[in-house]
Amino acid sequence: MSVTPPRESPATAALASQLGSVLRLAGMGAWAVDFERGEVSFDAYLLELLGAEPTEPLRLSRPAWEALVHPDDAARQKEHWQQCLRGERDDYRIDYRLRRRDGQWLCCVFRATVQGRSPQGLARGLVGSYQECPDTQRRQDNLQVAASVFTHAREGISITDPAGKIIDVNEAFTRITGYSREEIIGRNPRILQSGRQSPEFYAAMWKAISTRGHWSGEIWNRRKDGSLFLEVITISAVRNAQGVLQHYVAVFTDVTSERDTERQLESIAHYDVLTGLPNRVRLFDRLRQFMVHCQRRSSSLAVAFLDLDGFKAVNDQHGHAVGDQLLIALSRRMGEALREGDTLARIGGDEFVAVLVDLEGSEDHQPILERLLSAAAKPVALGRQTLQVSASIGVTLYPRDYADAEQLLRHADHAMYQAKQAGKNRMAMFDVAHDAAQASQRQNLADIRAAHEQDQFVLHYQPKVNLRTGEVVGAEALIRWQHPERGLVPPGQFLPVIENHVLSTVIGEWVIASALRQMSHWHAAGLQINVSVNVGARHLLDPGFAQRLQALLAAQTDVAPDCLELEILESSALEDMTQVSELMRRCQALGVRFALDDFGTGFSSLTYMRRLPAEVIKIDQSFVRDILSDADDLAIVQGVIGLAKAFRREVIAEGVETMAHGKVLLSLGCELAQGYGIARPMPAEAFPGWTQAWAAEHPPAPVAAPAPPPPKTDR
Repeated sequence: MSVTPPRESPATAALASQLGSVLRLAGMGAWAVDFERGEVSFDAYLLELLGAEPTEPLRLSRPAWEALVHPDDAARQKEHWQQCLRGERDDYRIDYRLRRRDGQWLCCVFRATVQGRSPQGLARGLVGSYQECPDTQRRQDNLQVAASVFTHAREGISITDPAGKIIDVNEAFTRITGYSREEIIGRNPRILQSGRQSPEFYAAMWKAISTRGHWSGEIWNRRKDGSLFLEVITISAVRNAQGVLQHYVAVFTDVTSERDTERQLESIAHYDVLTGLPNRVRLFDRLRQFMVHCQRRSSSLAVAFLDLDGFKAVNDQHGHAVGDQLLIALSRRMGEALREGDTLARIGGDEFVAVLVDLEGSEDHQPILERLLSAAAKPVALGRQTLQVSASIGVTLYPRDYADAEQLLRHADHAMYQAKQAGKNRMAMFDVAHDAAQASQRQNLADIRAAHEQDQFVLHYQPKVNLRTGEVVGAEALIRWQHPERGLVPPGQFLPVIENHVLSTVIGEWVIASALRQMSHWHAAGLQINVSVNVGARHLLDPGFAQRLQALLAAQTDVAPDCLELEILESSALEDMTQVSELMRRCQALGVRFALDDFGTGFSSLTYMRRLPAEVIKIDQSFVRDILSDADDLAIVQGVIGLAKAFRREVIAEGVETMAHGKVLLSLGCELAQGYGIARPMPAEAFPGWTQAWAAEHPPAPVAAPAPPPPKTDR
């Protein structure tokens, strides 16, 4: 027992001491509380009751006293003290438990009266007596409480002897079962059995009672009038101190109405009110379970999305009441077309979903869905009129279509629209490969759009040189994707994705603007380099191309327009040669030059050369690469060079792999070239250093005066 050091005893302690000798004769003790000092004093009798040593102090600080009080009684005891202290009551009478030295709890009744008050009305202390709670009184109190609980409990209670004979029941038991107390006393609880539980159920129940001493669960029982009721029951075995079985006590609650309400709510939440079919919520529950089942058994399932054809016309012509009757009839008929274990759900309006399970072969769903189509298309007699609709069905197979439940339904829905567009009254299969390709395309487009927004694109520049003089005559700007995870991504891995998308225009304009800015930086640093950029077909044929090009040129006034060269593919002009030719002339009026890229790969290259006003012809690298070993390619390159000269066009060869290629090209009359044999594409910051190194290795060579051009003839 934790105590404070002894202090000078106050008046209340003295009074308690005087009372002690008198009260002890009556089996009582004296105690006092000094609120001003915060102390509790008592006589030696309390030490005896608590099992403490007689030498221990007879006075405790208030916190030390409160530490002895049982936690369950502490709040009640404090409240009594506070009421006396505040003057809300003059007498103190309460029973609570104190902790004995051996850890047991001692119950005492404490009585006291207020002794004096301060000018503020606060009690100075308490003086009174205490007495151990008599066990007999406690037992009587407990029995009274138990009897009250037994009588007034809302739960049914029955008590049986060890042989199972009922010896008592309460009022709730008679109200729930319909048996009066006189009718049931002496009977066995088996009289209530409904027959719904098996003998094995009761055997397991009694085994649990005998091993664990209790059992809880649900049981269907029968009332006296024969009606069934569901009860939640707990059965406990009651044993005496020696462990001998004395009684069985069963406490139960009738939950029949609650379960009926739950079933009704369950039905509303999971089943369609009109047809009684599972609704969308129930469908997804079952579909997810079926998908797990498929994975375990390595089987397949089909999700079929069905939409009635012509149902709206029925509603409009005959009214919603007739439409509802038609839906009910078709639901029943379509359900009969499925196999046992399959599910048909109505998810809204005239839309249904069928889930076909345990499919072994890839075509096992076909005959089932054909029956479903036939069932939906048969005429339905409603009174004096006969109505007929049909159905369009979209199907997807799991796990071939390895998606979650929601996606499977969306995929089947997409396939259903394909069946509608194909003429209705038919089924269509969801194309997993096509959808995967579209999904990949959408993701790639999103990634490219994000890359543009986050400035992940960069331009590398491949030099163009004059093989005869060694002069660097320009550079081609080539886009790269500086991907944060994949590193530097070449254009062939992302430009085809946007070829026919509006992003090609956005990226194309970015390339032109970036090239113009880079030329501005180079020119300011004294490096006069012209730059060519590739322009895709969609970008070129955009109605606003010329206007936006003019705006980009105007934004970079320190760069002359003729420093920019636009390279277009032959295929860009296939659809409308006249439109492309006119567009090129409008851009040339701004000062921009054009090059016809990959020349010779098209089926009408000569026509393009004659009709398109390009200043430069680029010989495709597929011909240049093999001129050292392939006579045909050599002849083609020679022919293109001759045509370019005949049409008074500059000619440049790309794909120059080695200087040997350059020598052959020079011998054929082609002086301009680019390719890996000269330099690979490089970042803009590396270009000035490369030009200096190139100039050091290839000093300018004397150039012969050019021959006069041949006279122009009418063609």
